[in-house]
Amino acid sequence: MAGRPGRDSPTRFDPRTGRPLPEGIRWRTDRQRYQVRVVGPGVDGGAAERSRMFLTLAEAKRELAKMVAGRNPNGSMTLEQWHEKYWPAIESSVRPATARGYGVAWRLRVKPSLGRQRLEDITSPMIESAMVAWSGGASAKNDALAVLSRLLDGARRSRFIDYNPAREVKRPSMRESVSPISRALTLDQVRTLLEFVPEGAYRNYVAALVYTGMRAGEATALRVGDVDFERGIIRVSRSLSPGQRGELIEQSPKSHNSREVPLIDALRPYAEQAARGKQLSDLLFSGPDGGRLTNHNARRGVDWEALRKAIGRPDLRVHDLRHTFATILFDAGASAPDVQATLGHSSLQITERYSRAREGVALRAGAALDQMLGEADTADKKKASKTKQRKTTEMARRPTHADLNGPLMARPQDRPDTIGR
Repeated sequence: MAGRPGRDSPTRFDPRTGRPLPEGIRWRTDRQRYQVRVVGPGVDGGAAERSRMFLTLAEAKRELAKMVAGRNPNGSMTLEQWHEKYWPAIESSVRPATARGYGVAWRLRVKPSLGRQRLEDITSPMIESAMVAWSGGASAKNDALAVLSRLLDGARRSRFIDYNPAREVKRPSMRESVSPISRALTLDQVRTLLEFVPEGAYRNYVAALVYTGMRAGEATALRVGDVDFERGIIRVSRSLSPGQRGELIEQSPKSHNSREVPLIDALRPYAEQAARGKQLSDLLFSGPDGGRLTNHNARRGVDWEALRKAIGRPDLRVHDLRHTFATILFDAGASAPDVQATLGHSSLQITERYSRAREGVALRAGAALDQMLGEADTADKKKASKTKQRKTTEMARRPTHADLNGPLMARPQDRPDTIGR
């Protein structure tokens, strides 16, 4: 029959009807698919060809219509190729620490699993399948999903793709990543921690982290003038963060808002020692030789691995000291909004994670209530017992009918003097 497709090459006729296919659509006999091909301008100014396969002619026609409407054919470039072009835009739009995290997430997770995929071929199910194989916990996977979403958002704005499939993927729950055993230290562990850290610069710094809940970068950026010893207030308005090349960059706190945290009595001697002999513009916490403190040199200076063993926490992170302060605040009865303001959280939802973090809070609260109610019940019982005892004594002292009737019924000469004759 004339117009039927051959076996080896694309044909311009529909194999199901024998009719000519629209311009730009061919039937691929080797793939048993309709092929849509469009040639258009590339990113570098040259020509770029884009090709896709579809099971039905209707799908092929819809795709062709999108292309004819002016859609850029560069959806055929791979995610890795797009990353090379678009990464500078992402890097310049986020904080240095965030850029570092995104860089690690790209190299370790996104690139190995999706880097060779064409932009137009990436789907939500494909991303979900890749996430299963990604290493790390919920936080690491969320970083990977975030950098992927930013890349695909850029491709969508450049009209390389119609939508961002990463936005349809459910983010791993941070709540599920929290161990049932809280990462917060107990008060006994806090005491052991501070006793283990050598007295001086490092102990002052560690005490500030655990007694204020500041982020490490915020504590290292504090200046003497930020501490109001009279009012008992510390003003947090800046942070130090390592850049891409390891340099320290001073910037606003993570939430971009300054805040005040209390200078509690337990921290005051450490803060006073750290400020002694310094100008208001000097860094409050500095190394033993006067240099800037960072997470790296502080961990090395206190022998972090030995510290972990000393307090029985082989997984202890510096950030867990912030978690500790937050949990202590909740245990002390602070409200969630107050804790949010003190820690500088951008949302109350983040703060509430800490309120659920400490294992046994409900049991302790229940025990406290039981004790309080038990004491009240005991007091009521004692009060009732005393009342009953008093009534019994009064009744014992009160003359009964028999007591009165005896003398009254006696002969006049035998009656007591208290009873009239």
